[in-house]
Amino acid sequence: MFDLVIRNAEIFDGSGAAPQHGDLGVVNGKIAAVGPKLGAARETVKADGLALAPGIIDGHTHYDAQITWDPFVDPSPALGVTTAVLGNCGFTIAPCRPADRDLTMRHLTHVEGMSLEALRAGIRWGFESFPQYLDMLQQQGVGPNVACFAGHSAIRTFVMGKEATERTATAEEVARMAALVREAMKAGAVGFASSTAEAHNGEGGTPMPSRLADDRELRALVRAMAEGGTGVYMLTRGSKTSIPYLEEIAVEAGRPVVIAALFHSNTNPDAAFTWLKQVNEARARGRRLVAQTSCCPLSMDFTFKSPYLFESMESWKPAMAAHGGDALEKVYRDPAWRAAVRKELEERRGRLVFNGEWDKLFVVETATPENRGLEGATLAELARKAGKEPLDCILDFALEENLDTMFVAQLLHNDDEAVGRILADPDTHISLSDAGAHLTFFCDAGFGLHLLGHWSRDLGVLDLPQAVHRLTGQPATLFGIRDRGLLREGYAADLMLFDPRTVARGPKRRAHDLPSGAARLTAGAVGLHGVWVNGTRVADTGGFCADPASRPGEVLRSFAG
Repeated sequence: MFDLVIRNAEIFDGSGAAPQHGDLGVVNGKIAAVGPKLGAARETVKADGLALAPGIIDGHTHYDAQITWDPFVDPSPALGVTTAVLGNCGFTIAPCRPADRDLTMRHLTHVEGMSLEALRAGIRWGFESFPQYLDMLQQQGVGPNVACFAGHSAIRTFVMGKEATERTATAEEVARMAALVREAMKAGAVGFASSTAEAHNGEGGTPMPSRLADDRELRALVRAMAEGGTGVYMLTRGSKTSIPYLEEIAVEAGRPVVIAALFHSNTNPDAAFTWLKQVNEARARGRRLVAQTSCCPLSMDFTFKSPYLFESMESWKPAMAAHGGDALEKVYRDPAWRAAVRKELEERRGRLVFNGEWDKLFVVETATPENRGLEGATLAELARKAGKEPLDCILDFALEENLDTMFVAQLLHNDDEAVGRILADPDTHISLSDAGAHLTFFCDAGFGLHLLGHWSRDLGVLDLPQAVHRLTGQPATLFGIRDRGLLREGYAADLMLFDPRTVARGPKRRAHDLPSGAARLTAGAVGLHGVWVNGTRVADTGGFCADPASRPGEVLRSFAG
């Protein structure tokens, strides 16, 4: 007898093949049979023609801190995700000495938009080394399956302390870092992650530690990762890290290199396609380079108390270094500082997170009742009416409301034709949810449902079998995740049941449920009827439905080469 049978489903097996109509049976958390009219079961779910697919594998999350207090990493399981890859960009919390905990948390406040108070109140520090971190997660249990990168910035901080953000490493320090990478890989890391991106700064505008690494250090750590014949090198690259350089790394290591973040920009429309062309040319030469992209427009909610979208700018650093509201307001009022920001916006147009597209920056929520009528207006429109430069207009508006005005910027990836061309490339890795980070700015944890709905059903950029494959079988192969990502006998029963006619991500909403009561953006699912992790149901039509104590996921610690 089966533990569970899902009957009368259109079965998309994750391979990209056409669906087959039939039943799927589960025994002991694994798929025991796929076929017509399976036998009796302790539990039966009538699919009535709904689509049954493997659960989504989210390859770019930042749940490293949240998972210590929230093993189900809300909201991802209720959005179809059954496996999450943590530690992207190298922004992990392990290894970490007790003396460096506050430093590590402060690193995350800007680059990942995390509340310092929430981190201090929430993180369970039952570990020091990376192996101890994995052991702790395994002991406490996890909701979805998780795989964890060894993180460059954490490893650098562990070896160099505060100097990790100040200088290059000595040969002896590089050797110690390489030993920590080997230790992490032996313990079960999925790979090694790093960042050279200029926008990646910690508290006060301090560069994240990995940005101080030189070529010698980077190559040594990637080689250390690759020594055992497994592992993926993941990099969020800055403007000075070229694709040909990363091709050299791929050749030297003999391992896949996943490169983030491939976004289309309206102000530099050819850049993404130049990048993608270089990656594909390297692939044609047999190099395993993979461009990581998103299927969601990059939009960001923010206030001027924490305006992350401007923080890749050199001229913005005085604002990032200001401590306290009065000091920050003084910077914002400074005419010379404003002039420097305007100059940089013009000179570096097309190379910044925000590139001066004021018609794509909106007032979302005002702090004073008399300004309510301005909600929904663009900054370009407001500036015209006020007869001001847009930068002066937005800063004056924010200052008038004590920096509490909520704005939203539509930044990148908002041209459907261009983005569709990127998504249609069969070798791009569709991910970049950033789930667990930027909690007050956006919530893209439902990226997979958006791909199935908007891009497959509505626009036809991918047919449904291919869309499912890009969320399941393809990332399982990329990361070397064994026995997942396909609906095959003997594979884990990570499942998603959905209605192709209605599937979508729901509207975002603001919740105040983080430790210390900090706010975050979250979202629900549309058209999702069930999610199972290793055969245990964690979501139904009403959303998350699991017993919080059940924790059916696995900490994945063994990967294919």
